[in-house]
Amino acid sequence: MPCTWITSDLQLRLILTLFFVAECLSAGMEGTKTSNNSMQQLDNGNHSSVSTTSSTERKQSTVTLYAEVKTSLSVLVDTKAVLTCPPVLWPSVLVVTWEIVLRDKPPCFGAYRRDTNQTTRGNCTDKRITWASRPDENPALQVDPVAITHDGNYTCQIVTSDGNFHHEYHLQVLVPPEVTLIQTEKGTAVCKAAAGKPAAQISWTPEGDCDTEQGPYWGDGTVTVQSTCRWGSRHVLNVSCSVSHLAGNKSLSIQLSQGAEIPAHLKNLYITAPIFIILIVVGSIWLLKISGCRKCKLKKTEHTPVVQEDEMEPYASYTEKNNPLYDITNRVKTSQVLQSEVDASPEVTLL
Repeated sequence: MPCTWITSDLQLRLILTLFFVAECLSAGMEGTKTSNNSMQQLDNGNHSSVSTTSSTERKQSTVTLYAEVKTSLSVLVDTKAVLTCPPVLWPSVLVVTWEIVLRDKPPCFGAYRRDTNQTTRGNCTDKRITWASRPDENPALQVDPVAITHDGNYTCQIVTSDGNFHHEYHLQVLVPPEVTLIQTEKGTAVCKAAAGKPAAQISWTPEGDCDTEQGPYWGDGTVTVQSTCRWGSRHVLNVSCSVSHLAGNKSLSIQLSQGAEIPAHLKNLYITAPIFIILIVVGSIWLLKISGCRKCKLKKTEHTPVVQEDEMEPYASYTEKNNPLYDITNRVKTSQVLQSEVDASPEVTLL
C-alpha cells in the first residue's frame, strides 16, 4: 500500500513538472512573438517617420523656391551698382518687374513682358537707373553713377509658369568722411571725420582723455564726428588718429609742439593785419599831402589880389617904387631939407 501511494505521488509530480515546463515554453514563445511584433511596429514607425520627414523636406524645399530673398548691399558713392534678379529658367519667364522705393520719394516701377518683348519705365524718371543690358537677355538693373539719393529698396519680381520669384535689395550708399587732425593747445589734439555716411569711428594712439561727439545728421544722411583728446602733463610727442569707416579706414599723425598750433583763420588774420596797417599809414600820408596842397593854394589865392592891385596902380607909382634914379632924387631932396632945418635952428637959438 505505501508503495502504491509513493508511485502515484511521483507520477503526479512528473505531470505537474511537465505542465509547468509546457507553460513556460508557451510563455516564452508568446514573449518572443510580442517582441518581434513590437520591433516590427517600431521599424514600421521609423520608416513612416522617415517617409514623413522626407516628404516634409521636399515640401520645405519646394516652398523655399518661392520664398522672397533679401540682400543688404553697400555701395560707394560715385561708383556703379548692378542688381541681379533670381536665377530661373528663361523659357518659363512671363514678366519681369522692378519696384524701386527710394528715401522720401514715391515708389516707381519698370517692367519687361517677354511674349511681346516690350519694356516700360513707368514713373521712374531717374536716368541713372536703367537696365544693365537687354532685358530679354538679362533683366538685371544698374545704377550708374550711384548718388546719395539712391538709398532705398530695389525688388526684382519674376513671374514664370512655375510661380513667382522675388529678390529684394536694401541699397546703402557709402560716403567716405573728410578726415582732419590739428593741435588746438598744448597737449590737446582734435580729430574730425566730416560729412561721412554712415557715422565713422575714431580711436587714438596712444590713448588719452578723449571726448567724442557726433553732430546732427544732414538732409542727405551724412554726419560729422569729432574727437578731442588731451594728454595733459604726460610727455607725449607724436599722436595718431585712426578713423574706421565702411568706405575705408584712414589714419593721420601729428607731432605735438610746446605751443599751440595757430588755427588757419588766425594765420590769415596775422598775414592780412600788417597789410591793412600799411595801407592805413600810406592813406594817412596821402591825405596829409592833399590837405597841405590845398592850404598852399589858398595862401596863393590870398596874395594874388594884392599883386593885381599893384598892377592896377598908375605908372607913376610904379616908377616911384621901382626906379633907382627916382630913389636917389628923393634922397637928395630929403638931405637938403634936413640941412635947411639945421641952418635955421641957430637963428632961433640966438633970438
